[in-house]
Amino acid sequence: MEETFFQTMGLTFKLAGITTLILLPIGIALGYYLSQTTSKLKPIIEALVSMPLVLPPSVLGFYLLLAFSPKNIFGEWLESTFDVRLVFSFEGLIIASVIFSLPFMVHPIQSGFNGLSKSLKEASYTLGKSKLQTIWYVLLPNIKSSILTASVITFAHTIGEFGVVLMIGGNIAGETKVASIAIYDEVESLNYSLANQYAFTLFIISFAILLFVYVVNKKMVSSELR
Repeated sequence: MEETFFQTMGLTFKLAGITTLILLPIGIALGYYLSQTTSKLKPIIEALVSMPLVLPPSVLGFYLLLAFSPKNIFGEWLESTFDVRLVFSFEGLIIASVIFSLPFMVHPIQSGFNGLSKSLKEASYTLGKSKLQTIWYVLLPNIKSSILTASVITFAHTIGEFGVVLMIGGNIAGETKVASIAIYDEVESLNYSLANQYAFTLFIISFAILLFVYVVNKKMVSSELR
């Protein structure tokens, strides 16, 4: 039983870690674009990015399940071309988690870019820095707290995913069974002791993660005010 617990928790953190790493560059790119663009498409893109915040996870999971299914065009193409089946696989969980956690990465970074003074970018261009150099050496260092917040919230949110994970991954031990699914399983089996072990572990870890980001952000703000 102990081996199963650690296997499940390890898979949970692996999923959250990979999802966060994939979303970090995506979040920076999208956050920067949305903070700078004046395109008429901006509201549409922002609405699409924010959809997972208001859409029930089961709805998103259902449509992803349909898309990934080998019985449909996209799923059949993936399987016939790349021999990849995303339904009930860890790879499918990663893609679903990336889509579901997208706004949690993009929104804090976008807010960070929006909060920067335009003079920072203008001064960098005046000194001969390229657009990419300005983003990398000037803008990003000034939104470190936003990037940290986005990464931590994305990681913590992925740990607690249930609906999307259940729809796409099912409940395969060692492959797709993460902690949120394990809690549901143990409660259904009336094994409240093990369910509490999973739940309390997630509670403590989530609290520790959030406490860490608040403490670090407070120190960052204090150092910037000196």
